[in-house]
Amino acid sequence: MANGKGSIAKRNMVTVLSIDGGGIRGIIPATILAFLESKLQELDGQNARIVDYFDIIAGTSTGGLMTAMLVAPNKDNKPLYAAKDINNFYIEHCPKIFPQKRRNKYTSSITSLSDAFFGGPKYDGKYLRSLTNQLLGDMTLKETLTDVVIPTFDIKLLQPVVFSTKDAKANAWKNAPRLADVCLSTSAAPTYLPAHYFETKDGIGNIHTFDLIDGGVAANNPTLMAISHISNEILMRKDEFADIELMNSKKMLVLSLGTGMAKFESKYTAATSSKWSLINWLFYDGHTPLIDIFGDASSDVVDFHVSAIFQSHDCKENYLRIQEDSLTGEESSLDIATKENLVKLVQIGTKLLKKNVSRVNLDTGRFEETKGKCTNEEALANFAKLLSEERKRRQVITAAI
Repeated sequence: MANGKGSIAKRNMVTVLSIDGGGIRGIIPATILAFLESKLQELDGQNARIVDYFDIIAGTSTGGLMTAMLVAPNKDNKPLYAAKDINNFYIEHCPKIFPQKRRNKYTSSITSLSDAFFGGPKYDGKYLRSLTNQLLGDMTLKETLTDVVIPTFDIKLLQPVVFSTKDAKANAWKNAPRLADVCLSTSAAPTYLPAHYFETKDGIGNIHTFDLIDGGVAANNPTLMAISHISNEILMRKDEFADIELMNSKKMLVLSLGTGMAKFESKYTAATSSKWSLINWLFYDGHTPLIDIFGDASSDVVDFHVSAIFQSHDCKENYLRIQEDSLTGEESSLDIATKENLVKLVQIGTKLLKKNVSRVNLDTGRFEETKGKCTNEEALANFAKLLSEERKRRQVITAAI
């Protein structure tokens, strides 16, 4: 690989990037990544890219799409997108993926119930399919510039289906899915976009079918899936991870990026929801309660668990979770893709960089500032130094061999 992460380049640390699902709110982690990439470029030159520094990049839903943008090679075997270009991509294409004319019709008082029962998903997904196919073509998972982990959920089998570069290289039928199909599957949020179906064949002609929806149903925050992927590789004694101790958090460097939450805005109450019918749980006042609940709960549970692992191993600095939990109104939506709201999300991401590093309080579930008053910008700058040092160390070893 271009970043010297082949099996001969022994690792001192395993480096992981994880990006949550969250629709248009993907602009928030994209802003964070643009800053991180700029710091890496200050250290290693303007050609430095996020993909050069991470052994595994995991992404769910919008995070899965962003992952593909960061790891899919162009004709020069470089990433399709630099991190700084992702926000412009969102601002250009999100209004076409989530056309507001359709959203307004879906949420109007006159037609909402009719559309909720009989109108199909809010958006037909045609533009997203066309765009994804245009960008990724027939590229498969084993062609990515670093290893990826992208969760989806099979509604026919009622179980998660996790796509990864490692599996793609080991099993022909797991490599057969196009990266475009994986991206369309992980982003097929129930009620918002249609489920995605495709078929593959293995080496002897057996057909494998997939009936997939948004990976956020299983893992809106895919950080733990990425860590479990590493553990599985170690258990299997793969050469690349042979020098990493099993589940030693001190040997991991993990950056986990959220897409924002509305922790301080009381969207729903027990008094209100106790009177809800089935349709209200699916659709209420322009929102989708079950989708909101599943996504936020999944993200929080993973953060609780990963935080506990790193704290128990006395290496909490090796895990950096950057999340904004004070979104309100339209900025907390998945699909209000007006120019004003998209620009507001960029501003939220920029302000988040200036905020102090926060960690989840395992009792309250809210993010609290850590002692020392280190900002997210400062923490990312330090993270960039650690990533750069690890990459250079591997390059020296590779050159010596």
